[in-house]
Amino acid sequence: MGEELKVIVFKLGQEEYGIDVDNVQTIERMMPITRVPKTFSFVKGVINLRGVVIPVIDLRGRFGLEEVEHTDQTRIIIVSADELEVGFIVDSANDVIDLDSDLIDSPPDVVGGIKAKYLHGVARISEERLLVMLNLSEVLSRKEIIQLESLEG
Repeated sequence: MGEELKVIVFKLGQEEYGIDVDNVQTIERMMPITRVPKTFSFVKGVINLRGVVIPVIDLRGRFGLEEVEHTDQTRIIIVSADELEVGFIVDSANDVIDLDSDLIDSPPDVVGGIKAKYLHGVARISEERLLVMLNLSEVLSRKEIIQLESLEG
């Protein structure tokens, strides 16, 4: 038995993804996002969450997937990595599961069109259910973090 992880499960399209609950601050419904000029197209802007300005990234755009209209299920997952808080727009987030780290395999080169560098691995939950684990440090690569931090300052 490997280490027991608690994982927040969210969806982009038909794919399920996971983020370690230790990196998740809160999950919010969609809210008004203030656009910020001269940023990557997937950086949607900033939100004011209880007095804290947080940059927001559309994960579909970050991964090169087609962006879709937001629905009642759309959520913003506030994550923290490397002392930076960022909001991820996802199609839905509605599950917390316990996961044995032994179930996580190295990621293939591409999963659902997403490059392996953004992925920590793929967990086999059951015969028909796979969970793609995000590599937060790559999703928030240094180059983009520097650009995001300049939004906050």
